[in-house]
Amino acid sequence: MSERHPIIAITGSSGAGTSTVTRTFSNIFRREGVRAAIVEGDSYHRYDRKEMKQKAAEAEAEGNMNFSHFGASSNLFDEIETLFRTYSKTGQGKSRKYLHNAEEAAPYQQEPGTFTPWEPLPAETDMLFYEGLHGAVKTAECNVAQYPDLLVGVVPVINLEWIQKLWRDKNMRGYSADAVTDTILRRMPDYVNYICPQFEHTHVNFQRVPVVDTSNPFIARDVPTADESMVVIRFAKPKGIDFQYLLNMINGSWMSRANTIVVPGGKMELAMQLIFTPFIWRMMERRKRALGWA
Repeated sequence: MSERHPIIAITGSSGAGTSTVTRTFSNIFRREGVRAAIVEGDSYHRYDRKEMKQKAAEAEAEGNMNFSHFGASSNLFDEIETLFRTYSKTGQGKSRKYLHNAEEAAPYQQEPGTFTPWEPLPAETDMLFYEGLHGAVKTAECNVAQYPDLLVGVVPVINLEWIQKLWRDKNMRGYSADAVTDTILRRMPDYVNYICPQFEHTHVNFQRVPVVDTSNPFIARDVPTADESMVVIRFAKPKGIDFQYLLNMINGSWMSRANTIVVPGGKMELAMQLIFTPFIWRMMERRKRALGWA
């Protein structure tokens, strides 16, 4: 953690909805005049799309049916840790982009599924913002989770997560339902060993829970809407959180535990604005004092 160069990390599985949280933070940054270096976790995969297919085929030929994007062997955990450690000390670091589709790849004149070259982060930023799969990963070899000043987990209930991934990958990325299902099954051991343990280290978790039937996510035609769900928000350390203020500001919200508030799904972004804006204020105030600007 660093007062001079704070770090915010959003962590969650593919299809969990981390992009919603990123959009909310982007709005806060713009409104509050915060200059954030934004890093995508996909940039720290070890292999590009073609290489990943080849490595998966090789693993399968050797009897490993669970090689996935979630595991240590296919990610640069050490590079994420180096980025976080370096930024927390100096406000600098390097990153790259993973080009998911033709639209993202066109400005770089590269093929989709490839990486851009490593480049320094923008100069003179106020904080680092990471969104991806492994913002709180901790293994015997590395400890990414120790660096962020604010760690946010995005964890829909599993059936909803699968529905969201199936819908996105079929409708936005052109994959078949069978291909997406195979991916879900193949990565399950890594999901259990590398994704789930991260939420032990997060400071705040957002878990969307549908209130419609999602018993068989593999035949669902639509993703449950925000109004068809509730969001469970759990604070690891509730000290300093004004729950009464949140209850007053968010209609239909209620407390399920002393550290947990439940809000209507349609109010999730409002809840994020109310919760995280004060976090940003405090980070910026600490940064100003540490730099002698106050």
